[in-house]
Amino acid sequence: MLLRTILAATVAATALLVPATAAQAAAPSPATEAAAAPASTVTAAERAAAAAADPVIVVGGLIGVSIAYEPIAARLRADGYRVSIYQLPNLGFGDIRESARALSSYVDQVRAATGASRVDLVTHSEGGLVSRWYVKFLGGAAAVDQYVSLGSPQYGTYVANILAVVGLGSCAGIVACQQMTIGSSFLADLNSGDDTPGPVRWTTLRTWQDELVRPVDNAVLADGATNVLVQAWCPLRVVGHLGLVLDGTTYTAVRQALAGVAIRPNCFAV
Repeated sequence: MLLRTILAATVAATALLVPATAAQAAAPSPATEAAAAPASTVTAAERAAAAAADPVIVVGGLIGVSIAYEPIAARLRADGYRVSIYQLPNLGFGDIRESARALSSYVDQVRAATGASRVDLVTHSEGGLVSRWYVKFLGGAAAVDQYVSLGSPQYGTYVANILAVVGLGSCAGIVACQQMTIGSSFLADLNSGDDTPGPVRWTTLRTWQDELVRPVDNAVLADGATNVLVQAWCPLRVVGHLGLVLDGTTYTAVRQALAGVAIRPNCFAV
């Protein structure tokens, strides 16, 4: 029985995390999201501003071990930001609400250690849902300045339902996976009322080639959020779900969001 449970969990994790080969899709019309202009190189003044800005917490996703987020954390540090990485408890397999409570404690620790009144959250995949629950229901609106999500299934993903098709039931019993299915009671609670509560500045980044967030537009928030589709700016850029934390173009948008400036991704960034 234990072996079967472990096997089911492994298959579930693979279905939600391991990227498939993504073929380039047609980009949407730029009528809704304008054409790109290359971002400038970060200046010494911008680095100084980043050093004085809110500390940044990179919030990982399902099975998102800390080392997987070191590339984006390293970019942020190089640009002057104070950065830490938050790995979800139990690698994000458990109740997202419990992960949000643990994130709340971690944010308090970072604020105490840095003396900052607020932090910025750069979140990936499930980490975006954990962070939203924290902001919306656990007092995070008073402690978070910027929220930036990378490929978070804000309104669920039908990929989370695939396991039932292969005979493993509802997400093989993995609670977080069940909560990320379209129409789950968790998402109904999270998405009731205002998508963007409090004074937090909300930004979502998504990619047309996301293998795990389907439909792709389920990564979007309403109620005044800034929603950025990578390919609306850079039609030839191919970025998968995990690629969002590695891609240079996506990073330029993250940096601009944290700086509070208009988002104009650099299509040629590496």
